[in-house]
Amino acid sequence: MRRLCLFLLFASLSVAQADKPERTHAITIDDYFTMATPMEVAVAEKTGIIAYTEARWQKSTNDRKADLWVVHPDGKRRRLTADRVGARSIRLSSDSKSVTYIGIHRRAAEKEPPYDGKPQVWRVRVKGGEPEALTRAPKGVALYQIDDRRGLLYYVVNVPAQPEGPFAKLKEETKEIEYGDGGHERSQLWRVNLQSWRKEKLLDDGRTIREISLAPDGGALGMITTPDDTVISFEGESRVEVFDPARKKSTVVWDKADRAGAPSKFGWLEHLSFGPGGKVAFEVIYDGYPAEVVIAHYYDPNDRMPNMLQLSPFNVERPAGVQVKGYGSPLAWRGERICYLGEDSSGSVRVYEAAAEKSAASEPSPLTAGAGRLVVGTFAVAGKWGALVAATPEAFSEIYRYEHNALKGDAPKVGKLQRITSLNPQTETWKLPKVSSVTWKGANGDEVHGVLELPADAKPGVPLPLIVAIHGGPTTSVPTSMDFNPYEGRCFLSAKGYAILCPNYRGSTGNGDKFLTDLVGKENDIEVEDILKGVDHLIAQKIADPNRLGVMGWSNGGYLTNCLIAKTTRFKAASSGAGIVDTVMEWGSNDEPAYMNALKGGLPWDKPDAYRRTSPLYQFDKIKTPTLIHVGGNDVRCPPAHSRTLYRALKLYNKVPTELVTYKGEPHGLTKYANRRAKMMWDVAWFERYIK
Repeated sequence: MRRLCLFLLFASLSVAQADKPERTHAITIDDYFTMATPMEVAVAEKTGIIAYTEARWQKSTNDRKADLWVVHPDGKRRRLTADRVGARSIRLSSDSKSVTYIGIHRRAAEKEPPYDGKPQVWRVRVKGGEPEALTRAPKGVALYQIDDRRGLLYYVVNVPAQPEGPFAKLKEETKEIEYGDGGHERSQLWRVNLQSWRKEKLLDDGRTIREISLAPDGGALGMITTPDDTVISFEGESRVEVFDPARKKSTVVWDKADRAGAPSKFGWLEHLSFGPGGKVAFEVIYDGYPAEVVIAHYYDPNDRMPNMLQLSPFNVERPAGVQVKGYGSPLAWRGERICYLGEDSSGSVRVYEAAAEKSAASEPSPLTAGAGRLVVGTFAVAGKWGALVAATPEAFSEIYRYEHNALKGDAPKVGKLQRITSLNPQTETWKLPKVSSVTWKGANGDEVHGVLELPADAKPGVPLPLIVAIHGGPTTSVPTSMDFNPYEGRCFLSAKGYAILCPNYRGSTGNGDKFLTDLVGKENDIEVEDILKGVDHLIAQKIADPNRLGVMGWSNGGYLTNCLIAKTTRFKAASSGAGIVDTVMEWGSNDEPAYMNALKGGLPWDKPDAYRRTSPLYQFDKIKTPTLIHVGGNDVRCPPAHSRTLYRALKLYNKVPTELVTYKGEPHGLTKYANRRAKMMWDVAWFERYIK
């Protein structure tokens, strides 16, 4: 078997440990809104300068938005935007002198682009100064790539799709009405010369462009496209295309035909990244199955473009027990090697590096030595430099830099990680919870991993009230790191004296492929047993009080909360967030019906027993647990009808204490300051009443 060159990144932190203040502050709900969160990171190849975005909450505007910063190798930081522009898609120029990004800059008197509140591409000097608008698209910009050596900017705008079919004219005349196939958008690809400012439309043929990526030599533009902008087409019909700007010709590299033999035909494509020598990498991501990193050759370097796919695509192999980070990882090339995030059963998320040729062979080797556990959220590499956004069990996310040797041989050596930010100095006085990894024997005697969070003053042998906090997905996991999380009660509930168990139940990533795929066809069964046996383990260890148990979750975590309270009366209180109650209704009303197809093995009329078996609705008569229900009013992933159904069953028929909290206008996640705060306040009040 071909061996893979994989390297993992551990935390060997070189931060000077100054005298630390005493931890006297008990964490509160309002502390959550003081947190600065690093979102994206980029690093310059020549200088090692790092650009990053930092998001903060603001009560007056009821939202969280990001600004742009840079930090130099000597540690000096500079803020490049100061008006909460929502900076994203950041890129450092090849000469390290400027940063481009998509952002929203407003001027009160301006009603025309670029200051009218639409997202545009901007450029700002690393030394600071007024940002310069590179686009003035009336509808705003969705995606961009910049070829700063040639002075060319490629960008995508989305415009309303025109009605089609025999009733197109009627639909246009009555466009104020919402139709089942209406309201969609299609993409246009544009190019602008940044010297002459001449604009040119390159593509406008009805497709939706999900991602774009520019080849290193600037001679080709990769795209992930779908026939329309619906989630179902993304799951089943997404494809990789390579566009030749000189010939204005697009060639398909990977499409539906390449799904033959895949574990599911509903994988979606993400994180397109060009490498050297005509290679392109991307991920195929599934519900219920491991994600794969795929590498293909998109042209013969000696005869560009006409002879596509000189080599067949192949999946990058992974070391035993390691999986691509749940629901996808950034991809980055370092020379001939591809880098991605992988997770394992310890709850760590590290950067892995793999040889990108089938014939390549080398032994796995760690990039750095050292103790500690690191959970990487995102990363960037360029030349000898690497940058990470990462957290540890003892600290919230920060920016880290590392430097490695030149690309020679199969075992590059990397210096110690250097933490270069202190984004939340206020937390130095907080009584932080104790975060650790915990394992137990779940269904079939298999080992299950979870994250245990205990109050700062927890004493061994003294059982605590326990909240089981269940992650969504399910094809993801909770890593072993410090996390202030309103959906899982992290930090603010442990500050109230609760132990928090976040189980990585069957179907979660990081525990091997079989552990992940065991959930297929066994929802509302095997993973429920995994969770309940985790509770039993903590009771046996005298960590949890069996008479004071609660459960909570959001999305798939809300669904499993509903499953648990329909199966057992052990829990004295529950908080069900955006939870599903009937999987047929889920298939018919949410925006990603392929999820049900993949996990149940077919459509409702093909597998009626599976859909009924996985629907907790049919056991609602057994629910006795006081249940708090949360849902976004505009949630299309887990529509509010599910939450209203649960509320009706409990309130009118079971006479169980219950409250339904609907957050007006909110999607699947809560985006507003006031709504996140309200959710946390309700969760505390609910558990305090029914558990303590």
